[in-house]
Amino acid sequence: MKILVLNCGSSSIKYQLFNMDNKEVLAKGLVDKIGLHGANLKNVRSDSDTLKLEGEIIDHQAAIEFVLGVLISEKHGSLKSLNEIDAVGHRVVHGGEKFKSSVAITDEVIRKMEECIELAPLHNPPNLKGIYAVKAFLPGVPQAGAFDTAFHQTMPAKSYMYAIPYSLYEKYKIRRYGFHGSSHRYVSGRACEILGKKDIKVITCHLGNGSSIAAIQNGKSVDTSMGLTPVEGLIMGTRCGDIDAGALTYLMDKEEISLNATNTLINKHSGMIGISGISSDMREIEDAALNKKNERAKLALDMFHYRIRKYIGAYAAAMNGVDAIVFTGGIGENSVHSRYEICKGLTFLGFDFDTKKNETAKGKEVVLTKEDSKVKVIVIPTNEELVIAMDTMEIIKKQPVVI
Repeated sequence: MKILVLNCGSSSIKYQLFNMDNKEVLAKGLVDKIGLHGANLKNVRSDSDTLKLEGEIIDHQAAIEFVLGVLISEKHGSLKSLNEIDAVGHRVVHGGEKFKSSVAITDEVIRKMEECIELAPLHNPPNLKGIYAVKAFLPGVPQAGAFDTAFHQTMPAKSYMYAIPYSLYEKYKIRRYGFHGSSHRYVSGRACEILGKKDIKVITCHLGNGSSIAAIQNGKSVDTSMGLTPVEGLIMGTRCGDIDAGALTYLMDKEEISLNATNTLINKHSGMIGISGISSDMREIEDAALNKKNERAKLALDMFHYRIRKYIGAYAAAMNGVDAIVFTGGIGENSVHSRYEICKGLTFLGFDFDTKKNETAKGKEVVLTKEDSKVKVIVIPTNEELVIAMDTMEIIKKQPVVI
């Protein structure tokens, strides 16, 4: 069975084509700057054959047409025909309270996804554009949607409710939803496999340009750092993370800025780039702080690490203990410095950190603690696309719906 996984962003599409018989990635790629000057496509086949194209790509439908064309091209393709695609799985950011798991995409599901647009106006519309395009180009192929929010639907009300009038929750469903669900689900499951245990307490740290932490007990999310939107929680590349709501109203009054301008401020100009004034890229910030002794870059790093330690400590308390701490995402998998700085302030939890293992752990599964450590710290590269592909395969076996 061959499954195409699509992750459609506002101006980009990431994709992977899987052979689910052996979980091999036949091809993967990125279409970038859709609708903008300098639009391009990069496709990498399993044998490392690489194709790069540049040109006008006006919208998501045109982008997906390009992707499908590349996948069946005689020179660079991985398929002889589009008929070999058995299903398409989509990453969908926000499912609200409507979706507690991945689902087969039907007209009714599309209608409910459209109702969730107001909860994620920047993310859900391009996700839906991908579904519409596949429906147009592959009309006989079933589709499935995997929701970032679904994994966190197991959170109890005490975790997800905000302390605002309950009537506003009932009216607008204002609550904490959480994101990066496929990533937290995958790496927590792998942690169980690595440790040979099922019913354990895991704190998963998905650290990248967007970052979140989850408390996972017996395979279920019981709390997570992101909220109604991906702004809440950790300090991120351009997002501010936790902030006093009163500070925002004060800022809006003093600067006389609109809701839209404030939304842009906390999503695009805050976080690591706002503090450091240098970049949202952790590699550039680390270089400035560690090699060039830039004080603002150092402050940004200190704040980033401190916030993560606070959340890990809080989630260990929430679960009355922890068995494993997992690092994943671009920073979690590759930043030796960040892992060390975070962990050196958490030894009270009962782990024996191995600095030598940490120094060599980049982009691969490594247990960073010593053999007899009570709590394990593990680096696990995430694989959200595989989770989506596996869910899609299971769904279409049970419910092969074609829209």
